[in-house]
Amino acid sequence: MKLYFAPMEGVTDSVYRRAHASCFGVPDQYFTPFLSPARRKGLAAREMREILPEENAGLPVVPQLLTNHAENFLWAAGILDGMGYREVNLNLGCPSGTVTAKKKGAGQLADVAALDRFLDTVFKASPLAVSIKTRIGVADPAEFPAILAVFCKYPLAELIIHARLRNDFYQGTPRLDAFQAALAQCPFPVCYNGDLLTPGDVQRVSAQFPGVPALMLGRGAAVNPGLFRELRGQARVSKDEIQAFHALLYQGYRSRFSGERAVLCRMKEHWSYLIQIFADHARLAKALRKAGSLQEYEAAVAAVFQTLSICQGDDYRVAFKT
Repeated sequence: MKLYFAPMEGVTDSVYRRAHASCFGVPDQYFTPFLSPARRKGLAAREMREILPEENAGLPVVPQLLTNHAENFLWAAGILDGMGYREVNLNLGCPSGTVTAKKKGAGQLADVAALDRFLDTVFKASPLAVSIKTRIGVADPAEFPAILAVFCKYPLAELIIHARLRNDFYQGTPRLDAFQAALAQCPFPVCYNGDLLTPGDVQRVSAQFPGVPALMLGRGAAVNPGLFRELRGQARVSKDEIQAFHALLYQGYRSRFSGERAVLCRMKEHWSYLIQIFADHARLAKALRKAGSLQEYEAAVAAVFQTLSICQGDDYRVAFKT
């Protein structure tokens, strides 16, 4: 079974991917946080940096695109093809209101006919294999059969299903019956995504869907960066490894960003996940959030590594945000 690291905005950027691979080994694929291509404007400098071959040397990376314009998708796919990528992923899963209001991400699922036209244009001309990350609909699980029928018309490289509706955001229980229907129906590989937060979660889903070829982990791997390794029967993450991982991240962002504020914002985002693998972390989580300078931040981080212990087994509980 393949294991993928989900695209997480503000988390799984190129600095993170390099540090993660260095400390814990690589999953079968990393997916980049989405890029929003606009042919007239080009890609933003930060987006271009994310896909540069030198930023991802030696890593199995699939760029993800967020757009409802087929021409922009194909333009970006051409750039990625020239860089040596072999696959591009279409984001039909982002539930953010600012995204879906523009009929992008999961908002694109609301108009099945328009989605069909978009995919028809894309698959006729894409120079790269195209995979899709999707939700099962916007507001009602009854939407999924029609969406799935459209997907099945095209030669997808893979369909990654976050088994929730757009309106679920990240709440409630994933709708496993919808995933089961897709697994039985699709003529292409299907990957499961949704609440794979601990080794126990992965074991339960794997047992329920023994034929699933791939799983995508997001929040669980952001909290426990050694999770992929652990699932392969290797050692559980240690505090020393997390400390070394943090040092690489911190060094990477201090080199990338010129001001303290940008470094603090990015590191606090990472700690909103990482802190959850430490037992009794509430007080120091607050100190990390309140840090107003790098000096205060470094003191809070030092206290984490000096005083807290890693949770054992599946004892940690992963929240979407702390």
